[in-house]
Amino acid sequence: MSSSQSPRRDARRNHERLLVEAKQLFAERGVDAPLDELAARAGVGAGTVYRHFPNRDALVRELYDAAVTDLHDFAPQFLGAETGWLGIELWLELVSGWLADSPYLPAVMRRVAELDPKHRPATEFVPMMDAVVARAQAEGSLRRDVTAVDLSVMVDMLGSLGQYGKAYLPYWRRQLTVMLDGLRARPDVTPLPGEGQAFDEFHDMSHAKGPTPPNG
Repeated sequence: MSSSQSPRRDARRNHERLLVEAKQLFAERGVDAPLDELAARAGVGAGTVYRHFPNRDALVRELYDAAVTDLHDFAPQFLGAETGWLGIELWLELVSGWLADSPYLPAVMRRVAELDPKHRPATEFVPMMDAVVARAQAEGSLRRDVTAVDLSVMVDMLGSLGQYGKAYLPYWRRQLTVMLDGLRARPDVTPLPGEGQAFDEFHDMSHAKGPTPPNG
């Protein structure tokens, strides 16, 4: 092994360790937690943190973009499911479980929305989500009045159970089962009230994760 390979390998290892520890630190204390504490948890010097991430915002942005990459990795499973209903099940189960296991994400999402309101990579998934919904509805397994945004809200709700900590994670599938039963097409379903929320509105709401002051 050349002398140049070892420093690069060490740098990659430090980078990954910092990301892992940042997720845990931000989950516990928010994205404004001291970066000196991040360095201590990762077992590196403060200078190492800033060599990898010139500022806090760069670290937050990398965590956010990595989460978007994870979602891209899920998409082929939904689209390639054997049936439309299985695509719905996979969507709710995989993404909700991932979100519940990533309690740092709400804080990261809020900060990125503040830093760059026009950064909306989630809009890339709208055609995929609409296709999964349309397929399940066409086969008659998903109720006709459910939208992709409805499912996204459900994912958000289930994923929020991660706030209770890992002790709750074995139980969140109970709520998933209740939701899936409510999504199935049946002749006796109660019609959903009103129109579904637009995706842009949901995106802004989910990235705010806080109360919206009343108008006027």
